[in-house]
Amino acid sequence: MLLTLVGIGFAMPLVWMVASSLKSGGEIFSTPPKLLGDQLLFSNYAEATDYLPFGRFMLNTLFVAVAGTLITLVTSAMSAYAFARLRFRFREAVFLLYLGTLMVPQEVVVVPMFLIMKELGWVNSFQALILPWAFTAFGTFLLRQFFLTVPTELEEAAKIDGAGHWRILTRVIAPIAAPAFAVLAVFTFITYWNSFLWPLIITNDTSTTTVPLGLNLFLGQNAQEWQLLMAAATISMAPTILLVLVLQKYLVRGIALSGLGGR
Repeated sequence: MLLTLVGIGFAMPLVWMVASSLKSGGEIFSTPPKLLGDQLLFSNYAEATDYLPFGRFMLNTLFVAVAGTLITLVTSAMSAYAFARLRFRFREAVFLLYLGTLMVPQEVVVVPMFLIMKELGWVNSFQALILPWAFTAFGTFLLRQFFLTVPTELEEAAKIDGAGHWRILTRVIAPIAAPAFAVLAVFTFITYWNSFLWPLIITNDTSTTTVPLGLNLFLGQNAQEWQLLMAAATISMAPTILLVLVLQKYLVRGIALSGLGGR
């Protein structure tokens, strides 16, 4: 019963958002508040995509999120394999130092990161949106913990067959670690998709504007189009919901096996 009430509490803002996307502008702040308006205005969704180039914003964000996720999976897998399987001096100390970067807030590094992007001439570019955050200690930690559970006998058998480190990673460990990759892919995709601060700093052109910045444009100085904002926000949730549904079975297994389930 308690979990049901907690679930309802978490779901209510989403339900209210979807309901508000079907109202007129005047009905959103009506007193007393009503869940549904007098009419269900599905036309708000079409109007939201016409009000701003929201389709372009969605494509921009999809490209950034997919590219960033793929790069993060590759870099995290390589570094996780190094920390889990390779033996080198000060390995544990370097790993702890690497994990220490998780305690550094993003707000601390955006200014030096912006200066670096400016020197490279990457302001208002997709590479500036993708690359600075594609090397994550969280992904390395998550995959390393999973790689450590893979029996070393499989690795030794592959070495006897003449496999090198790259082949062991891609042909032996990676297929077994598919659930962990799924967890990391979902977390990374959502992080890129919802990122607001860094795109706000590094872009000022609609050609590279992402969804979070696009949603903010519905609240301009001359008009507050709340019903269109709610419709656009509902549309923007579709890719992340679809990704979670597609990878659901891998997520449950990956969270349980990687230790993120709290056990």
